[in-house]
Amino acid sequence: MSKKTLVSAITAALVVGAASTTFAAANPFSDVPADSWAYDAVTTLAADGVIDGYPDGTYQGQNTMTRYEMAQIVARAMAKTDLEKADKALVDKLAAEFAEELDNLGVRVADLEKKSDNVKFGGELRYRYYDIDRDSSLGDETHNKVLFRLEPKAYIGNSGWTANARIDYEMNLSSDEDEHDVTVDRAYVEGPLFGATVTAGRTPVFTAQGLLFDDRISGGTVAFGSDEFKTTLAAGRYNKDHDDVADNEGARDITAEYYGVQFDYTPNDKLALNAGYTALNNIDANYANSYKSMARPAYDGNDASIWYVGGKYAFNKNVAFVGEYAQNTDADDEDQAWTAELQYKGANPADAGSWGMYAGYRQIEAYASIAPTYDDIIGAGYKGAVVGASYVPAENILATIEYFDGKETYSDQDASKFFANVDFFF
Repeated sequence: MSKKTLVSAITAALVVGAASTTFAAANPFSDVPADSWAYDAVTTLAADGVIDGYPDGTYQGQNTMTRYEMAQIVARAMAKTDLEKADKALVDKLAAEFAEELDNLGVRVADLEKKSDNVKFGGELRYRYYDIDRDSSLGDETHNKVLFRLEPKAYIGNSGWTANARIDYEMNLSSDEDEHDVTVDRAYVEGPLFGATVTAGRTPVFTAQGLLFDDRISGGTVAFGSDEFKTTLAAGRYNKDHDDVADNEGARDITAEYYGVQFDYTPNDKLALNAGYTALNNIDANYANSYKSMARPAYDGNDASIWYVGGKYAFNKNVAFVGEYAQNTDADDEDQAWTAELQYKGANPADAGSWGMYAGYRQIEAYASIAPTYDDIIGAGYKGAVVGASYVPAENILATIEYFDGKETYSDQDASKFFANVDFFF
């Protein structure tokens, strides 16, 4: 990157607001004359301490800048505390691009953020609609709701630890009624301990690329290793909406002791592999609406031992294949789950105009998955083809449509689902 390109990219956000007070600064560089197109920008950045020149008093703007030099400039820009919201967004994007170089410089984004504000708030407003058609006695189902989610993060001194929460409020648009009271879905601390990253509390857990579990437990996790090979341990109590017969959450309406280990191997940008084991002990399921019922074959065990393996391979920057397989060795039937998916491009909420699509097949039998992450399929106990697409019409707005066409795994009766979702992130 030439220094001219740098000035064009970063100066507009960081300089204009300060122009009236700093343009009178003396020229710090002998090779940037007062009639140069970059004079005002370069002198302002120098006066603010964002850039400096060479020992001989020159700027040498025609030279190509190294990523290390650019990271130094981004670090100085990040340290400025008087940036407007739009300016900070630009600096955040640059920080993400040069994250590795910033780490090498000893600059941590989280450390810099907490200097200006000890508590950060994020979240989303989500509109979701889906329609399920079943030929079985379970019947049809429609969901038409708005969710407001707030996710505060508080920095705990200079310890590297944070306190995190996720607070949800949901409203049923069809009836104009509150779906639930305000709920604290997550509340946990996270930080470094003896070279590992530890969470404790009502903490999120994500296993098997979401085929097996994407929810939270009351307990903790420990992750250690490197960017190439990482091990994650999890243990706690799982109790998702238990005894709420009207919840229609299927396999999620259980309580159990949760234990798990997952190994992740990511040797390069193209390949990511995982394998692991999850145990549910002392299962207590709502018989009317969950893991042991819904006309499925009887499952007499009180434990589940689920092994899984899978991964992702990127053929190029646009096309990738994702696959995962899981089996519950404590079940005699409905004991397997697998997914295969071909992805094209991908929607990034921070990149307006980006989009992606996918097509695949999922078979998630009743006793092989606890809380799968997929919005396209109806849940555990179904198999069939899935397609979906997503688009970002404006920054931080993500629109998604998905469709499932298949059958119930235990009755072989037809089922389908149409899903639409719009997320507004903040």
